Amino acid sequence: MHCPFCNAEDTKVIDSRLVNDGNQVRRRRECLACSERYTTYETAELLMPKIIKRSGRRKPFDEDKLRAGLQLSLEKRPVAVDDLETAIDHVKQKLRACGEREVESSQLGEWVMDELRALDQVAYVRFASVYRRFEDVSDFHNELTRLQQSKEATTS
Repeated sequence: MHCPFCNAEDTKVIDSRLVNDGNQVRRRRECLACSERYTTYETAELLMPKIIKRSGRRKPFDEDKLRAGLQLSLEKRPVAVDDLETAIDHVKQKLRACGEREVESSQLGEWVMDELRALDQVAYVRFASVYRRFEDVSDFHNELTRLQQSKEATTS
């Protein structure tokens, strides 16, 4: 690690600790040349699979696009930002855990809908209406019926 103050190559680690729920390591370092101290953060770089769109095109996974879609669905809904971030983390974990280099966008959409269903049912229906391309009110009615039946099945 190069010292950001004098650009020397020799530094020593003074302290290390896990941060960000164990997903990152924070290290305090000291330059052996100029004795300045600074902090670095270390994270694992994991490659996300490419997303195969409906058109057949392959695109890199875009966390910002996922976040924007979820935020749009959750607009004016009583869901905490931390819950949104947890849902995004769950989707990313599923993407990594699948072990594939490419994942169909339909699979990604289903994972997103599973997370939204658990977070907020109104947001789930909003997302499903766009994702599944609802054409008319009967599509909404059918989805609401499925949602109600699954809710009744889990409470029984």
